[in-house]
Amino acid sequence: RVWVIVFHLLKMIELRIPLMKVKSIRENLREKGLLENFLEEHPYDMIQNQGSQNSTFKRKVIRHRLRNYFDMIYVGNITVGTPPQQFSVVFDTGSTDLWVPSVYCHSMACVTHNIFDPFQSSTFRFSATPIRLEYGSGMVSGFLGYDTVRIGRLIIMGQGFCITSWEESKTFEHAPFDGMLGLGYASLGIRGVTPVFDNIKRRGFLDQPVFAFYLSTKSEQGSVVIFGGVDHRYYRGDLRWVPLSKPHYWQIALDRISWRGYVIACKAGCQAIVDTGTSLLRGPNADVRNIQKLIGAHYFHREYVIRCSAPDTLPDIVFTINNVQYPVPARAYIRKNTNGICLSNFKGLIGHFNREAIWILGDVFLRLYFTVFDRGQNRIGLATAV
Repeated sequence: RVWVIVFHLLKMIELRIPLMKVKSIRENLREKGLLENFLEEHPYDMIQNQGSQNSTFKRKVIRHRLRNYFDMIYVGNITVGTPPQQFSVVFDTGSTDLWVPSVYCHSMACVTHNIFDPFQSSTFRFSATPIRLEYGSGMVSGFLGYDTVRIGRLIIMGQGFCITSWEESKTFEHAPFDGMLGLGYASLGIRGVTPVFDNIKRRGFLDQPVFAFYLSTKSEQGSVVIFGGVDHRYYRGDLRWVPLSKPHYWQIALDRISWRGYVIACKAGCQAIVDTGTSLLRGPNADVRNIQKLIGAHYFHREYVIRCSAPDTLPDIVFTINNVQYPVPARAYIRKNTNGICLSNFKGLIGHFNREAIWILGDVFLRLYFTVFDRGQNRIGLATAV
């Protein structure tokens, strides 16, 4: 076992070649409008596919700012290591694991993003355990490590995470984020690794074992993830609580989907995953095709195109959850890209989910409804966002 660790350490030293960080690539893409075009063409689907410490930290509610990239993905900053190395990550309820690019990664996605250098961290511990993580938008692989992770004033020492050695996806290459921070259940994550929120909860840092999201619309600023409680400024009315079907994904029962009073999908009831890492509303392909037909969207170049005047005349599509109606208006399920073309925000499922009667309620839905994820009682709270 000793020689295995020595081998990996020697390999790490060998690979410790200064990689060019091309931060200007993202800046140039943004200036030219190419990043927005890329996000429109490649909406994110980061749902993960299945394949004790003493502290004087005062319990409290922590608000952590997120940045909205064109209503397609929401990103926040964290740091890893001592001294801290900063990364932008997606706080993703559709997965569980934390990963960041590393100096050992030579794929283009790593070259164009911030990379973690464990040799610059006095608190890093290496494990020779190989890691492979698959998402709807790509795959990453690397090795398990442990280090101090900071989310604002939250400090988690000895957090297990993946340092990537390969990132296989054009999506990751041009992404406005460096890595992912999963907020799903431990059963979905790397075996034997305690997820970030489980560590936060176990160490008693927060008032309540909950986190919540407010996602802004058409505004880069204003979005937030809240740890430890809720903030009434972000919603109106009462929170309606929905029990989880199974504490694995943040999965709930969906009663039906209706339009003008008629049930158009999920006719006998179905399941839905509430996912901050998915841009759109995704469902079974047959149901989605039916909805595209109803709203007058036509397939063209891998997208469903619709008249830009359609939001003025089309009705809400209503998701009924636990006997409560949650309308999604046409202005939300139709978007206009940088070329002035209007597109449907509904999309079919990919991978093994396509074989199930399941929906993914992504950011299109979550912009409308302030959402609380309650780990204490395994439930989700929904209220109309302000």
